[in-house]
Amino acid sequence: MTGPFEELAGLDKLIHEPARLAITTALNSCAEADFLFLQRLTGLSKGNLSAHLSKLEAAGIVAIDKRFRGKRPETWIRLTGEGARALAAHWERLGALRERANTWSPDGPPRE
Repeated sequence: MTGPFEELAGLDKLIHEPARLAITTALNSCAEADFLFLQRLTGLSKGNLSAHLSKLEAAGIVAIDKRFRGKRPETWIRLTGEGARALAAHWERLGALRERANTWSPDGPPRE
């Protein structure tokens, strides 16, 4: 039988990585966000945010849309349907593991 602590190591690392978890959780709260807003919200550098977004985009978690406002380029990001489902499943699994860890006992069955 696998305990909750071993299962924590099996979490989806693509989403669970702190910066990507912050990005996806923020995007889950809005229809879309522009790059600069996401950068300010997460505190990531431009290069770091860009690298994380590239990984999330390659996995189908986010969609990135390049637009122009007049002559000024803008980058807009949104969570895809697949990304929203993956994020919800991640938080659900994390919550369940937290509950199991809170009731875990090294002496046997979970305590009540």
